[in-house]
Amino acid sequence: MKKNLLLVDIGNTSAAIAIVKKNKIVLHASIETRLSKPLFKKTFLTAITKAKKKYKKLDQSIVCSVVPKMSILVTAILKKELCQAPLIVGKSLKVPIKNCYQRPRQVGQDRLICGYAARELYGCPAIVIDLGTAITVDIVSCQGGYRGGIIVPGIHLTAQSLFRNTALLPNVKIARPKSLIGRTTNESILSGIFHGYGALLDGLILRISKELKKKPRIILTGGHAKLMKKFLHKKVDAIDDKIVFKGMLLTFRSKL
Repeated sequence: MKKNLLLVDIGNTSAAIAIVKKNKIVLHASIETRLSKPLFKKTFLTAITKAKKKYKKLDQSIVCSVVPKMSILVTAILKKELCQAPLIVGKSLKVPIKNCYQRPRQVGQDRLICGYAARELYGCPAIVIDLGTAITVDIVSCQGGYRGGIIVPGIHLTAQSLFRNTALLPNVKIARPKSLIGRTTNESILSGIFHGYGALLDGLILRISKELKKKPRIILTGGHAKLMKKFLHKKVDAIDDKIVFKGMLLTFRSKL
């Protein structure tokens, strides 16, 4: 496949843009989704213009989104700038993995994409832990289907919640704690977050593994993946910050 593809992953915090050229995924830009609509539109349009100029020809665009309002805006821009509508994951582009959720439509397409990519690239069973705005733990069964998952508040959300809902706790900058037992309030909060989430994820991996009755592959992704890995005692098989884009590319290829 020699097509140049433009991939857009719209999350709750940012919209990440990548280009596929000669089957290689190159990260192009990241734009905060919390920007005002006019500013986001301007910034996104600038990123697309630069991509068109740099890569000459973009044959197709693909969008994976968990923010419906942003999907509409991004789709309109891409349709105008690339002269064709993008493929939308979950609509015009279905993820080829069995969805075992009781209510399949409730699963975010990014979670299905990650599960599918994990199965194809790392094998199954697998556990994909996405350390983003929310921390999602997604499980691919021994048979290769998307079995389900677990959702907890993300690292930044937890820190912000402590700051906004208490009288005396400070707004901490997310960083690696110096020790397990904090000797300042900042260090105590950071230790609670990182050592706490490390213990939580270790425990979840152990319990999921027992339920699967087979050792799963563990894949981390998301903004805090590299930092969080240091606080997990369980073996991490891969840190893959492009797993969503890889899943989008694999899904596109499966339809050719």
